[in-house]
Amino acid sequence: MTSTRIPATRITGIYGTLLTTMSRRMFGQVPDAAGVMWHYPALLKDAMGFGRKVDSWNRLDRNLASFAAMAAAGAIGCSFCLDLHYFMTHNHGLDELKAREVPRWRESAVFTPLERRVMEYAEAMCQTPVAVTDEMAAALLEELGEAALLELTFRVGAMNMSARGNVALGIRSQEFAAACGLPPLATASTDGVAPA
Repeated sequence: MTSTRIPATRITGIYGTLLTTMSRRMFGQVPDAAGVMWHYPALLKDAMGFGRKVDSWNRLDRNLASFAAMAAAGAIGCSFCLDLHYFMTHNHGLDELKAREVPRWRESAVFTPLERRVMEYAEAMCQTPVAVTDEMAAALLEELGEAALLELTFRVGAMNMSARGNVALGIRSQEFAAACGLPPLATASTDGVAPA
């Protein structure tokens, strides 16, 4: 178990049993985050419910939604979110090759211009102050339409909330992706040269 800033507690009760059973079925283990959040079960239930609502939105292409969430998580530095979304990409039958490359999307040759604009927008939303420009929004509005751009914006906002909370609480990757046989995520280059 990783070291979190609030120690994980034992998950108990009927709802806790259901949560741990479903977690083991989905991930092969119970995420540390669940034990941390179990200190306030109502908050955990509401957060999970909100996550399910976000996941049910359907105006934005699923791959674009996944890449945007991962780009936001990477910009914030949430290894748990990056790993979990890479794992979920596999489970949802989305483009694993591209998802693997999200941490180095600027250097990678696998992304389309639209995918690059979506990830640029996601990263710009995560900056303080927000760095989204009129040009970024106009280009995406033209390509995606109003509903999909709204969904993109609110998906990135939801990821921002989750990722910042996880980083603040010291919740880190538990290598879910490795557990299902996915190769490691690519790493971002820091000097403008793509890593080997």
